[in-house]
Amino acid sequence: MGAISAPLVVVLLFCCLVSVSQAEYLKYKDPTQSLNVRIKDLLQRMTLEEKIGQMVQIERSIATPEVMKKYFIGSVLSGGGSVPKINASAETWIEMVNGIQNGSLSTRLGIPMIYGIDAVHGHNNVYKATIFPHNVGLGVTRDPVLIKKIGDATALEVRATGIQYVFAPCIAVCRDPRWGRCYESYSEDPKIVEAMTEIITGLQGDISGNSRKGIPYVAGKNKVAACAKHYVGDGGTSRGINENNTLINYRGLLNIHMPAYHDSIVKGVSTVMVSYSSWNGKKMHANHFLVTDYLKNKLKFRGFVISDWLGIDKITSPPHSNYSYSIQAGVGAGIDMIMVPFNFTEFIDVLHYQVKNDIIPESRIDDAVERILRVKFVMGLFENPLADLSLVNQLGSEEHRQLAREAVRKSLVLLKNGKSAEKPLLPLPKKAANILVAGSHADNLGYQCGGWTITWQGAGGNNLTVGTTIFDAVKQTIDPATNVFYKESPDPTFVKSNNFSYAIVIVGEPPYAETFGDSLNLTIPEPGPSTITNVCESIQCVVVLITGRPVVIQPYLSKIDALVAAWLPGTEGQGVADLLFGDYGFTGKLARTWFKTVNQLPMNVGDKNYDPLFPFGFGLTTNPT
Repeated sequence: MGAISAPLVVVLLFCCLVSVSQAEYLKYKDPTQSLNVRIKDLLQRMTLEEKIGQMVQIERSIATPEVMKKYFIGSVLSGGGSVPKINASAETWIEMVNGIQNGSLSTRLGIPMIYGIDAVHGHNNVYKATIFPHNVGLGVTRDPVLIKKIGDATALEVRATGIQYVFAPCIAVCRDPRWGRCYESYSEDPKIVEAMTEIITGLQGDISGNSRKGIPYVAGKNKVAACAKHYVGDGGTSRGINENNTLINYRGLLNIHMPAYHDSIVKGVSTVMVSYSSWNGKKMHANHFLVTDYLKNKLKFRGFVISDWLGIDKITSPPHSNYSYSIQAGVGAGIDMIMVPFNFTEFIDVLHYQVKNDIIPESRIDDAVERILRVKFVMGLFENPLADLSLVNQLGSEEHRQLAREAVRKSLVLLKNGKSAEKPLLPLPKKAANILVAGSHADNLGYQCGGWTITWQGAGGNNLTVGTTIFDAVKQTIDPATNVFYKESPDPTFVKSNNFSYAIVIVGEPPYAETFGDSLNLTIPEPGPSTITNVCESIQCVVVLITGRPVVIQPYLSKIDALVAAWLPGTEGQGVADLLFGDYGFTGKLARTWFKTVNQLPMNVGDKNYDPLFPFGFGLTTNPT
């Protein structure tokens, strides 16, 4: 190759300098710029197609890098039980999330997607994650400091898998235990639910004192964006029927169902999910007054509003029967991100048509995208879009399991202790000749965790994930000289012929989620009642109830020596044994009214004819031995 002449070198250098000087400065990529400057700069560069793409959330199973790039998709989620593979490791999750994210980053503007998942009692979709007690138990603790620690631990485990956004907390105020989602509610009392919003500061980080009200806040890449749900009144539906109608006047809605949302917004919650339910006949997904006028304008919420799974489809009956109307009503009401989750091209095409034909103003689209971008900028997604392996050891860590065990101890409620106050049964002696552990829920980790555990509906058995069953915990706690026998459903002959010192009977509800849990009778299914009768009629027994809510127990109460409400304690069954055997004392107080018969429902503390079996706030205590 020949030598290049000096004049030519000068010309080439000049051209390079001109090219560099003309390279466009992108304010939205500069973290030193103010939040509003970055949002405005990016928004004005976006086409309508890119804006609409940001409003779409699709399921991970169809979220290929090619789809993300072609349609500018703003968000991806895992539906209940949707995983990259069975028993996937944290590394496998990270590989999947980063693969999808690379598709987003390869677009013209490189806007990162945000990945959401239902981490409602720990990182519950993920194998080996710590599963905390469901909210029905956590409300019993009345301990916001503990709840904040659970939020912090959950955030670390979620980030350990590369995910940045959780659909939690559920801040429903369950007013009727017949509702299949009642275990997702902390209490029937709005004050307790409001106090439990402290989990948001655990998930997202502590907002600074001088922050403007309503601005979302996420403190870096060890925290996640949270989601207050389901807005609003989902816990007050008629007869507790899921997705049904909440009949209550405006003042009642504000006094019972709204306070926790106000508190969440003050704490900087990033997103709010709209409820499937209706308020006085008006679908929440189409309620402009409550979504836009109240939530966005009056409460000054500046994060984004997200629909529930196929939520806008359900504006019509049957669902999706007039999809064009549903999109117009849902987006028009003020929903910013739509959980499609599969048929996204239809949504994109219809919304594009409606904007082009002035059915929906582009200003409404700009509002939605501005809110979505605000959350993404605030949480640092533009600076740190890809996950690394630095947090994988946080998944199911021993520290988090000990925290969950503490939560179990504080969430149990002792409802009865001895057939007379002078002769308490609990705490049980660790040293005895022979003891019996019985019941369908005694050695069943899946039952112990309940719904929303690994799969959407949950499942029975001990292969679901990693944890300690209550039976295993009993064996680890008793004196080595004590003989322990386990029989799931013993008959009276077996019970009488083995000279047991006492029995621990653990029964309750099978796992369920959402509508599948709606129940008009709230009875414990067989063989639970038979096990209680067969065991407790012959020997001293403590009955431990594994349920998502109060259930019918009055017919068996006289046979039972001691009764414990353990709710849905999660993977750390050792926390139950800690109390049964006196290593710690019972402290929990009911955060829900325990009815005598279902004919009394709905019945809540403060009602005129309040006549419960165990009142709100009831709970016997014991001293640790």
